[in-house]
Amino acid sequence: MKFTLSWLSTFVSVDDISPEALAEKLTMLGLEVDAVTPLYQGLDRIVTAKVVSVAKHPNADRLSLCQVDTGEEIVGIVCGAPNVREGLVTALARPGTRLPDGMKIKKAKVRGEQSLGMLCSARELGLSDDHSGIMELDESLAIGIPLTRALDLVDTMIEVDLTPNRPDCASVLGIAREVAGFTGQHLRMPVSEVPLLDSGSTDFSVTIEEPDLCPRYTARKLTNVTIGPSPWWLQRQLLAVGMRPINNIVDITNFVMLEYGQPLHAFDFHKIRDGKIIVRRPGEQETEFETLDGTCRTLQPDMLMIFDGKGPVAVAGVMGGLHSEVTDNTTDVLLESACFNPISIRRTARRLNLPSEASYRFERGVDPDIALAAMERAVQLMVDIAGAVVCEGGVDEYPGRKELRTIDLRPTRVCSLLGMELSAGEIADYLQAIEFGVTDDGEQGLRVVVPSFRPDVEREIDLVEEIARLVGYNEIPTAMPLIRMDYPVRDELRELRKEVSTVCTGQGFYEAINYSFVDEKHLDRMGLADDDIRRRVTRLLNPLSEEQAVMRSMLLPGLLENVARNINYQQPDLRLFEIGKIFLQHEAGKQPEERYQLCAVCTGARYPGASPVYFSGQQADFFDIKGLLTGIVESLRLSGRDKPFEFVSDIDKQQPYVAPGSGLSLVEGEKEIARIGRVKAEVLRAVGIKQPVYFLECDLQLVNLLPRSQKQFMPIPKYPMVKRDIALLVPEQVPAGELLKAVKGQRAELVESVDIFDVYSGKPIESGMKSVALSVTYRSPKKTLDDVTVDNIHEKIVQYLMTEFGGRYREGMK
Repeated sequence: MKFTLSWLSTFVSVDDISPEALAEKLTMLGLEVDAVTPLYQGLDRIVTAKVVSVAKHPNADRLSLCQVDTGEEIVGIVCGAPNVREGLVTALARPGTRLPDGMKIKKAKVRGEQSLGMLCSARELGLSDDHSGIMELDESLAIGIPLTRALDLVDTMIEVDLTPNRPDCASVLGIAREVAGFTGQHLRMPVSEVPLLDSGSTDFSVTIEEPDLCPRYTARKLTNVTIGPSPWWLQRQLLAVGMRPINNIVDITNFVMLEYGQPLHAFDFHKIRDGKIIVRRPGEQETEFETLDGTCRTLQPDMLMIFDGKGPVAVAGVMGGLHSEVTDNTTDVLLESACFNPISIRRTARRLNLPSEASYRFERGVDPDIALAAMERAVQLMVDIAGAVVCEGGVDEYPGRKELRTIDLRPTRVCSLLGMELSAGEIADYLQAIEFGVTDDGEQGLRVVVPSFRPDVEREIDLVEEIARLVGYNEIPTAMPLIRMDYPVRDELRELRKEVSTVCTGQGFYEAINYSFVDEKHLDRMGLADDDIRRRVTRLLNPLSEEQAVMRSMLLPGLLENVARNINYQQPDLRLFEIGKIFLQHEAGKQPEERYQLCAVCTGARYPGASPVYFSGQQADFFDIKGLLTGIVESLRLSGRDKPFEFVSDIDKQQPYVAPGSGLSLVEGEKEIARIGRVKAEVLRAVGIKQPVYFLECDLQLVNLLPRSQKQFMPIPKYPMVKRDIALLVPEQVPAGELLKAVKGQRAELVESVDIFDVYSGKPIESGMKSVALSVTYRSPKKTLDDVTVDNIHEKIVQYLMTEFGGRYREGMK
């Protein structure tokens, strides 16, 4: 939005504020100023002059020898303008003058004749694009005075970058309203002496067939119009903001549009057939229309048009038609001031590639209530400038009239948000300064009526923002915030997740984060029974795709997908874990239960990237995943409440995705805390995995409820340990964990620890048997153990295991 200070000063006084200070204040109000440009620079040495006589140049057909009165002397000047004539008052550049384009005027001989200056056109002085001849000034002007004083060419242009929420400021009036708000002035509105528009007209009619696209349409007829150039003051304002003057009628509509923000259009009344104006969409046969620029446009069925009794005369809110334009022969004018739907205008302007100042304003929203005031302003100017006679009556169709919005405003809320004390009266003064209606409701606060030109103000907080703007953001006092420091609520489950994550990463596992939305086919691959609670999934109403249609009830399927994807990328050695929520639907129609779960998988080489010299052929197995679970239990210092933890080996009977004989459950009483095992081959094949995968699933909600033992610090043992290995052949159906449990159950005083370090079946071991190797550590806190003592205890343990489980020594290990 561009405007000049002289134009702004017709509404409010800006004499006491510099252009730069005004620009800064507008920027702080939220109207960012892009440029402050002094106008008419370099014209101080251009003077008014009068052509005394004109003679033909003896050596050139198109040049004239002119005697020009400068106010001080008569000088000879060679001029080539076709409109130079005796008695013409024009603009003169004397030798030594530098024009706005940089050209310096010098004494010169033109075809042998001396020329002591140059008579200038408007374009040469940067005043307009007119280069058809030299300037023709009012003959009553004094001769020899500076042109800037003669034409009042002392002004500044300010350009504002408007935000989409402030269409009201796409006008000089809107800017003036903001200036009046922070300076405490009242707007000086132009006075109109034309008779007010009465309802109804006998000369023409207006019909709105699309009231949702045209909430208001006003029109008025003017007769005896004289078409001609606009006065200089009007041309000057249009030129200053980059708009080319055309004729007085068109210039007035453009001037009022810039001044009030209301686009207007003038029709030649005698070209409006049948005296009808109809606002509607085009019919099926109405597909073409010739606009003012002489281009034939293709119409779309949803474009809003203005029709007369025979056909289209304008593209509503965008451009008029060539058939109904105002020409030099026009005597009667039908003036339109209307409001159109922003979305409709935006769509039409884009399709026709016809951006304009009018469509710019309609696209952002024009206040319907300003239509009549803009009409009256334009009519008054046409009476004053074009000698128009206003016909009685007129039309004002307003089907889209709306009640003004009312908002309750609490002064205490304003003070709280701004951090400063303001009385109800001060708040009311600020809002009334920008034309908001305010009434005091006592204890209820203030009742504010939002003006129609501010559709962006919808809530109480918007009013607070308006007050902050007018107070000035720089004037709001700064203060350190007073924050009540409450002790944070301890989130034990979050702390547990962090501890478990630390243990997993410490054992070489990488964290995966998968979507909570999954494909139900994942559960089919796991082989879950129909009555399994994990089958009762929570479905999304609007899933992004079939692959994300349900909430996950297990983490393991997602990790198996990760494993398959990595193997496809030639990364078969993996250790992954995920800590996330699963969703269990206990009852249909109710919210699912959300539980945090840990799931981990390992597959491939035990030590990825390690030297094959030392770790050749070592693959991840059951004991790697068991080691992770043991590490978590030990790191968290978990202990059972009623009885110690124990491993139950019948997991394969409960979980259909576990390979037979490979699973263990960690239980505490009747509750299953965690489960480990090898994923069944059928499940892996369904995912596309051909190598063994071992998994861990742990319910962190249950883990969080378990008591933790206190850390006990023990002195470093004084006496050495003694290790003995046991290698037994036992029936294949005997779980290795049962051997471990049996050794610990002997409660031998000198047994410090027991670990399983190898389980093997296959050749050369006979069918139906497997080899289990245990390492037993012995230590005495009182003395160094001798071999005899250790051997006696060790032999008792071995004999117990062979008797209990039907085992025997493996050859070479006795």
